[in-house]
Amino acid sequence: MALENASARIGKTIVICGEVKGSEDLILDGRVEGTVSLAESRLTVGPTADVAADLTARDVLIMGRVQGNVVASGRVELRAGCNLEGDIRALRLAVEDNAVFRGKVDLTQAVPKSSETASTPHTGATPGE
Repeated sequence: MALENASARIGKTIVICGEVKGSEDLILDGRVEGTVSLAESRLTVGPTADVAADLTARDVLIMGRVQGNVVASGRVELRAGCNLEGDIRALRLAVEDNAVFRGKVDLTQAVPKSSETASTPHTGATPGE
């Protein structure tokens, strides 16, 4: 019987050139060139993976080699022994010792429009003056 919550897997002998899209968790151990988009899912780049692609997912865990930009709506984790050449945009970032990273990091959090307008100072007179 297959597990309901098991992640999809791209094996270490698989080579994909193009676009990978999905809505389930993915473990990537092979070679991918192009883009990987898993908007609401977790992407794990395994230690044998060789990726030349831009990665987009909710959470990204990198243990292998990646050349490309990483965008996560949640967390990016760089494990010991990984090699990332590209920029990271995420809410949270964790980097272990011996992880290699060359690029820029943007850890900005989206600010709702309502709180932006509420925090702007008012130039008009206050009531009672």
